[in-house]
Amino acid sequence: MLKKGSKLNSILTGSCPKCQSESMYEDTNPLNLAKVLKMNDHCSHCGFKYLIEPSFFYGAMYVSYALNVAVGVAAFIVSFVFFGSTIEQSFLAIIITLVVLFPFVLRLSRNLYINMFVSYDPKAGKH
Repeated sequence: MLKKGSKLNSILTGSCPKCQSESMYEDTNPLNLAKVLKMNDHCSHCGFKYLIEPSFFYGAMYVSYALNVAVGVAAFIVSFVFFGSTIEQSFLAIIITLVVLFPFVLRLSRNLYINMFVSYDPKAGKH
């Protein structure tokens, strides 16, 4: 399903966007909140430096905002339309959903952002 070389593979697995051989993160578990943003400096397989320029991942905040809006709208629709909840219950469902999904959305936004600028190179890391 997720074959090496596709953007989707790198985005969903958090692997190096250049070679897709290893994770960009020190801890692959996004639920370890102490290390959710801790990234390796570079890929040990291909040598790609993840922090392309100073403050590079500040741009991921815009991606995170868009993802959180989409998740919030989806939570509202599911709660209000499909479950028939009140407005108050629906907004509580949005808040709970956003809090629970926070580490996943945070990592996904970084993965999406770096993959906007870096493409897979099948020759990366081969000497």
